[in-house]
Amino acid sequence: MALYIFRDGIFVDRQTGAPMEKPFAGKITMPHVISDIPEYRSPIDGKLIGSRSQRRDDLKKHNCVEYEPSLSPTKGKFRNAEFCKKRGLQVSEEFR
Repeated sequence: MALYIFRDGIFVDRQTGAPMEKPFAGKITMPHVISDIPEYRSPIDGKLIGSRSQRRDDLKKHNCVEYEPSLSPTKGKFRNAEFCKKRGLQVSEEFR
């Protein structure tokens, strides 16, 4: 692993004196912060979930996965009329 020192206004490799590579030179770079999730109750055990790490732990603990429509056999579309009626939804066209 190369060690760099600051010499003559630039960082250079301590042993070779070669300038440090700057792959993002001239580009705007800044940290990206993702806000945490709002608190909610776990639908499985009712425990309060207040962070992404708690969500990951809860899903892992109960052998669950994040909802992904592509994993569903109906691809996130509704086919049960009673379910839809109870929740104010509509049955998808291909299941009518």
